[in-house]
Amino acid sequence: MRTDGLDVSVTAIARACGVSRNYLYTSWKTASALRLRALTVELARAFDAAHRTHPSDGTVEGITGHLCQVVRNVRRHPTTAAVARTSPTAMAKAHVTTDGPLVRVVTECVGDLLHPLAPSGGIWSDPVLHSRPWKILWIARPAALCPEAVGDQEWEDTLDAAFAELLRDLLTPWAAAAE
Repeated sequence: MRTDGLDVSVTAIARACGVSRNYLYTSWKTASALRLRALTVELARAFDAAHRTHPSDGTVEGITGHLCQVVRNVRRHPTTAAVARTSPTAMAKAHVTTDGPLVRVVTECVGDLLHPLAPSGGIWSDPVLHSRPWKILWIARPAALCPEAVGDQEWEDTLDAAFAELLRDLLTPWAAAAE
């Protein structure tokens, strides 16, 4: 799926995984469910890769650096380019989707990053902070889902800077509280 985008047959996936096509059909029922699972795993990997290269220290600046790296990872991922190339409708839908498994994965990962900003109870203890993962997702989408910027350093830097500035604005109340 990484190189061929979303138009990969279940047979090809089974062959690459070393399992039978029947096993995949039994376990996943449909090719779209398998593809959705693969995309979910790729999103989780983007967060893991950012954690390894730019770990968050729990401060607003640390969280901003970490999430900027996640956005870069998603933008530069081959699947993002493949989806944009093979399915413009799916890419347009990704910019406006408000619910679904991929949205839940991202909001949970962002929520986990924000927990240190509210040491007593995490994001659940602060209703304003609890709404921030959704807002961060909304401002991250244009920067993350822009594979055409890959290779143009100035464009990528502009996207990253705009995202970082908007993110800092969203998290300003907690930056001031930490000082």
